[in-house]
Amino acid sequence: MKIVIQPRDERTQPARIIAGYPQTPLRNPKQPLVKRAPTLSELTGPLEVAKRVKLLGGDIAGHGDKQAIGQLIHLKLRVVDEDGAPVGGTVVEVWQANGAGRYIHPNDDDHAPADTNFYGAARVVTDASGSLELRTVKPGAYPVPTKDGWWRPPHIHFSLFGKVWLQRLVTQMYFPGEPLNAQDRILNAVPDAEARERLVARFVPPKTEPYNALIYEHQIVLRGRAATPGQP
Repeated sequence: MKIVIQPRDERTQPARIIAGYPQTPLRNPKQPLVKRAPTLSELTGPLEVAKRVKLLGGDIAGHGDKQAIGQLIHLKLRVVDEDGAPVGGTVVEVWQANGAGRYIHPNDDDHAPADTNFYGAARVVTDASGSLELRTVKPGAYPVPTKDGWWRPPHIHFSLFGKVWLQRLVTQMYFPGEPLNAQDRILNAVPDAEARERLVARFVPPKTEPYNALIYEHQIVLRGRAATPGQP
């Protein structure tokens, strides 16, 4: 199998260092990259990833009377390649804040209440059409702990695993019409406006089931000119 590594497109990918986001310097190399040919370690990966990790299902909004607090949403996600062909069998990890803007993490404990009925993470596999569905609650906005008035808009994180170690995409999805989108430093670290728009989901008027949830559709494109930008 031949793997072709395309040069990074600086227009459609986020800036490596984002002002006011102190984690980004820790996630980027301080020295120039050294180019070398991929070895077997990069060109192979665990076989049948879906059987090697625990699938968590696509319902993280609670069950019955124990529904998580917040606006119930139904997300229809589709994963395609650069030609629009579905990419089935993709393991997709999902994580997000709860309806108050708090993650389930010991370091996130200073600004919003926890929700005991909300786990905040899912791990599912796309079907043959490249699709999966997620039932959750809309995440809340939250302040970034830099004490300069910067808030993150509602967003959902995705991590997609391919068939080899080099095939992984970490990105985020945003909601349309959110006033905080315009000033979000992570979303706007992508220079190209069309590329930023590919990170925003599409609202679908609730004409069909489920009637008790707002419906959003989102497409993640792997590779190519219309590829979904990575997001830290």
